[in-house]
Amino acid sequence: MMKTREQVYGREAAAILRDISMYRVLTAEQILRLHPGKDAKERNKIRNLLTYLVKQQRAWLSEDERFYLAAPDALEDMDRGLFAAVWVLADFADEVEYHSVGDFPAKIIFFAGGEIYEIVHAAQGKEVLMSHVLSDPGEQPSRYLVLVDDASQIAELQIPHASGYCTVSPEGQVQYYQKE
Repeated sequence: MMKTREQVYGREAAAILRDISMYRVLTAEQILRLHPGKDAKERNKIRNLLTYLVKQQRAWLSEDERFYLAAPDALEDMDRGLFAAVWVLADFADEVEYHSVGDFPAKIIFFAGGEIYEIVHAAQGKEVLMSHVLSDPGEQPSRYLVLVDDASQIAELQIPHASGYCTVSPEGQVQYYQKE
């Protein structure tokens, strides 16, 4: 019996659309990295699926190669901190059991290795606010990955349960730092 396109691509399409709807704007590379363990053939399958989703108008592709859903304001109102946090999440994708958009101050929350991680964005000029908000860990503290706009901000942050700090380049390269 022949399988329909929906049967072949259904699960992957649902996962990709879930990611785009949660994070609002994603590049093809982010999508590929959020679905790790794929060989070249499977990666091409995901690229073909992205093309198919755009053709079917279930997702849109911007001029700068970013995928989004039909929300007309998705690109204009893009949360740059969330967009950068997806690059950080993608670095851990092989280990991630579950991920989702977080509530303030977390941009993304994910589970990996039996631990809860939160990627928080400490925007330039918000160091005091973020230090205050993250100073009380609560009963079961998460492990914070603190995303900063510039590495010079790290010295200004006082976050007791920070597992590490990072910056993300415009190309999506993540650089990690430890506070001494």
